[in-house]
Amino acid sequence: MLAGTLVLLLMALTACAGPQPDPATGPGATPSPYHDAGSAPRTMTTTGGPRANTAAAPSSAAGRSADACPPATVTVGDGSALASALARAKPGDSIRLKDGVYAGRFAATAPGTAAKPVHVCGGPGAVLDGGGTGHGYALHLEGANHWRLTGFTVRNAQKGVMLDRTSHAVLTGLTVERIGDEAIHLRANSTDNVVQHSTVRDTGRRRAKFGEGVYVGTATSNWCDVTACEPDRSDRNVIRGNRISAVTAEPVDVKEGTTGGTVEGNTFDGAAMTGSYADSWVDVKGNGWLIRGNTGRHSRGDGFQTHQVADGWGDRNVFTANTAAVDGPGWGFHLAPVAGNVVACDNTVTGAAKGLANTACRRTW
Repeated sequence: MLAGTLVLLLMALTACAGPQPDPATGPGATPSPYHDAGSAPRTMTTTGGPRANTAAAPSSAAGRSADACPPATVTVGDGSALASALARAKPGDSIRLKDGVYAGRFAATAPGTAAKPVHVCGGPGAVLDGGGTGHGYALHLEGANHWRLTGFTVRNAQKGVMLDRTSHAVLTGLTVERIGDEAIHLRANSTDNVVQHSTVRDTGRRRAKFGEGVYVGTATSNWCDVTACEPDRSDRNVIRGNRISAVTAEPVDVKEGTTGGTVEGNTFDGAAMTGSYADSWVDVKGNGWLIRGNTGRHSRGDGFQTHQVADGWGDRNVFTANTAAVDGPGWGFHLAPVAGNVVACDNTVTGAAKGLANTACRRTW
């Protein structure tokens, strides 16, 4: 009798607990970009079909909460005070920007640490103004590892936010606008950075062909100037949950030499793209990137692309769960060449004159 009672009790406790997560796919697991973690195959259609699965992309609120600013250690109200605070910054500092215009071009070089990052925080009414779209960086992090830039506006410079030789920086909730060339550039072996939940718009005011929204790495033609003639290994950067519009070149341009990054949960509008090279929302020339859960509309050519610009690059990239309302003359996904790149069957494409992709979609990889 006692044994029977214990069995019934164990059965009841198991039922209350519910199903246990699979250690390979449950909470805390890191899914491989080359495997669908055992999920049922999805179906692709070029005229409607299943909606893109964006569950993997964190919500805006979640992202901002995760990077909430600590209490200020210094509060600034003008450009001179901000420049001084950046120059004196040390691990654990939290610089608070009052609302107002901060005229000038600003730079930071002192690294924080993983345990004590440096925070620069403000609302959208705190505006870093570079003084003109013809020259300079509005905000330049150079070797400034473990910095957190949160909430403020950057505008009116040749480039908005530039990262050189910087790792583990997080840009959250920024507005970057009215920029001469590209809005945000991660360059010179800048690794493991995150650009998230930000608004990027109105680029290319100086030269339309350079008006990307987010630019990762360096073109091979400039490797000798930037990375001693070696590939710019700006690896494992994450571009997620951003709204990118009114850009004259690609919303996201991923250069040859970069590996293992992620572009997920972003919203692109390509209506302002112009010129012969601006013909997709995302152009991946690096290796092993995961492009997941993005939504795009209005393209002059294709939705998403890969290119092999340098030998050995533009390969093993995965496109999954994206929604592409192309409304243009090209493909939803154009891989040049196909190589080891993958277009999954859970993408949704509409309005692409040439169809889904220049390769068959894959249900598993």
